[in-house]
Amino acid sequence: MEVVFTDGAIAAPAMNFRGREVGAVVEFWGIVREMEGEQALSGLHYEAYESMARSEFARIAAELSTQHAIGSAFVIHRLGWVPVAEASLFVRVYAKHRGAALAFCGALIDRMKADVPIWKVMPG
Repeated sequence: MEVVFTDGAIAAPAMNFRGREVGAVVEFWGIVREMEGEQALSGLHYEAYESMARSEFARIAAELSTQHAIGSAFVIHRLGWVPVAEASLFVRVYAKHRGAALAFCGALIDRMKADVPIWKVMPG
């Protein structure tokens, strides 16, 4: 799994099917919302412990790959200030079947939020 951190706007990378057996490509865009609970926001600030985050993503991907047969996955996470209505996260999963791609993508995001050292800082 490839992981990229950026402080600029996220643009979807060119498709790379990596073989003739890819039957599904799933993408997820995480967008900063205007409201967090009852608090109106202009954006969020993201911080990460990058080396540990990369290790955690690799560990999680290895575990999830034993449950969901995928070809590959690609993650871009934005760091620094991300204004409302812009993407903070992009995930793309390639797999032979859509069920595996969808399940891997959802599980990866859930595990990322629980285990990967990336923090969103609410404006004060």
